Amino acid sequence: MNIYKLQYADEETAMTDFISKGIYVEIDSQLVYGEGIQAVPKIGKIAEFPAEYDEEGNVTIQPIYYNGIFYDIMCIQDIDFGANEVFPVVPLHCFLGYE
Repeated sequence: MNIYKLQYADEETAMTDFISKGIYVEIDSQLVYGEGIQAVPKIGKIAEFPAEYDEEGNVTIQPIYYNGIFYDIMCIQDIDFGANEVFPVVPLHCFLGYE
């Protein structure tokens, strides 16, 4: 099983790449997982520095986010994602039973 952690500028760029690589295929006007794709969770934005809050729950310091939007992909095949593949030291998301 292969696990890929990916970073894209935006969702549209990610989806264009996913379709071009067969991660998603169109069947009956719907996008579905391509052959060998097990899961594609959208992680979304990731805070580099989380927000800070006061005692009443008001934000006192706004979060600072990494650039772009993040996804994980679990699949059986090897896929070259090039510069979009990232290698976090402490990942925000993991698949159960996989590091």
